[in-house]
Amino acid sequence: MAEVTAKDVQELRRLTGAGILAARNALVETGGDVEKAALRLREQGLAGASKRSDRERSEGAVSVVVADGGRNGAVVVLECETDFVAKSSDFVRLVDELAEALATSGEGAVEAHSGSVDELTVTVKENIAVGKHVRFEAAEGAVLGSYLHVQNGRGVNGVLVELVGGTPELAHDVAVHIAFARPEYLAKTDVPGDAVEAERATITTIARNEGKPDAQIDKVVEGRLQGWYKERVLLEQPYARDEKKTISQLLGSAKVTRFAQVVVGA
Repeated sequence: MAEVTAKDVQELRRLTGAGILAARNALVETGGDVEKAALRLREQGLAGASKRSDRERSEGAVSVVVADGGRNGAVVVLECETDFVAKSSDFVRLVDELAEALATSGEGAVEAHSGSVDELTVTVKENIAVGKHVRFEAAEGAVLGSYLHVQNGRGVNGVLVELVGGTPELAHDVAVHIAFARPEYLAKTDVPGDAVEAERATITTIARNEGKPDAQIDKVVEGRLQGWYKERVLLEQPYARDEKKTISQLLGSAKVTRFAQVVVGA
């Protein structure tokens, strides 16, 4: 078998506009003959596929899976250009396969499915690619919970939560909250200090412009800063199903150790 070099792959991509994996496979199948490989790519409809790669992927579908008896979980978005493609059965099936494989087999599963992604790209003639994807392997004593918000037959908002000292049901409840509240951080300590100081400075300027007395400025700023935290920090947020309690109060002695959220178009 002829050796396929990076230079050969680059040349074939220049001639055909095909993706890296498609170009390499064509060269392997043709014994390294660039001209034959180019012809094969044209016959397969793969030539020119990369020309779609600069088109905006604002649509897609999300899938979330908790597998292996709750030990492993994954959430992934498969991105495309149109809503029509995103809710098609083949597209939804592929993102479900990706999530299942990522959860059970690890990070290599995404690369292993690149051929299937390329094939679907050719079939639907859209720019399709795997977007944000996260895999959790539950720590000792932890449980995983998940939630998937479905719209028009496909997932659009998926959440994965790791919880210590609580039940899978509680982890699921927190995941549902995250889906709709969309926190950026788990705890106050996770918020970058420069972001906090920038917001504090902005709030201070606003308070002074409102004519607040100097003696009240600090109190006003701290109060408004707490409201800013509630918009961004999970543990500070009012629980979506009962706003009289915060997520921290909902958890009690349980502890969220991490979460991941993947949203179409985000």
